[in-house]
Order: sequence, then structure tokens, then C-alpha cells
Amino acid sequence: MLELLEAGGWVMLPLLLAAVVATAVVLERLWALRRSRIAPPHLTAQLWGWLRAGTLGEERLEAVRLGSPLGRLLVLGLGLSGEPVEILRERLEDAGRQTAQELGRYLNTLGTIAAVSPLLGLLGSVLGIMRAFTRISVHGAGDPRLLAGGVAEALVSTAAGLSVAIPSLVAYRLLRGRAQELTLRLEHEVGAFLDAVRRRRTDEGRDP
Repeated sequence: MLELLEAGGWVMLPLLLAAVVATAVVLERLWALRRSRIAPPHLTAQLWGWLRAGTLGEERLEAVRLGSPLGRLLVLGLGLSGEPVEILRERLEDAGRQTAQELGRYLNTLGTIAAVSPLLGLLGSVLGIMRAFTRISVHGAGDPRLLAGGVAEALVSTAAGLSVAIPSLVAYRLLRGRAQELTLRLEHEVGAFLDAVRRRRTDEGRDP
């Protein structure tokens, strides 16, 4: 491993750093973007059940708010349930956009690594070829080892750049898709909550 790092030249250092950062981002996002953590199943129905039964105390409400992004949105909606529906919708949409931003945290960094890593590998390749031809111009073409070193540096750096870029790009696409899926799930749950607010107001004889 150390020999490959030395053979690839100084470009291998930023590529190694990029690989470490990409790995950290992927692991963190895999942990953070779990459906059970973002939008626990049946939370909306459970919350309304507690509300109708009159068992939704402050401690339980706080636990729901801190338990997940969906819980935070629903508790916000409950706190604004006395407001007109349009105001309620606007506040929930603002909070939802902030939540969506949180779900996509660090993904731009991962996408940047996927885009830049091949360019770093290409830079290392160009530098290796330049070094090889510089040695030939100084010492002549009699010794093939002068060319081999530069070619080896070019190939190693290119391979390293692709090795970092390909899994980073795949992970970026997958994690972005998961974040979008969870965002849609949150929108669905919040929409169901708004429908429940309208039905409750209708049952109480109030304007929606």
C-alpha cells in the first residue's frame, strides 16, 4: 500500500484524504438516513390516538418532538392547530424545507469528491508523463527504466482517482435517492396530519 502511495506521487495524498472523507460521509449518512429514525411508522396515527384519548401530556409531547424529524413537524403542527389552515400549512412547509436540507447534509461534499477525484487522477497522470519525458530529454532514451517510473506514476494516480470516484458517485446517488424518498414520506405524513386537522375542525363545526 505504501509503495502504491509513493508510486503515484503527491496527488495520492489528496486522493487518500478524499477517500477518508467520503467513507466518513457515507457511514454517517447511512446511520442518519434510517427510516425508523426519520419517519417512524404509525407515529402520526399514534399521536392522534393520544390526542383523542387525552393522554398527550407535555412529557410525551416532548419525547415525540425530540424522537424524530417527523415528530418535530407533527408537534409543531399541533402547537399551531388553532391557526388557520393556510398559516399552518405555510409554517409546516418552512419547517419541512429545513428538514429536507438536514437530510441532504454532506451529500454535496460526497458529490464533489466523486467529481474531483478523477480530475486529480488525471492531473497525476499528466505529471507522471511529463516527468518521464523530462528524464528522457535529460538522460536520453537508452534506459527504459526512466520512462517506466513516470508511466507507473501516471497509471497509479489514474487508477486511484477512479477508485475513489466510482464508489463515491454510487454512494452519492443512492444516498440522495434515500433522502428524497424520506422527504416525500415526511410530506405524505404532514399532509395526512393537515387532513386530520380539517376533519377535526369540520366535526367541531368550525371553518377549515
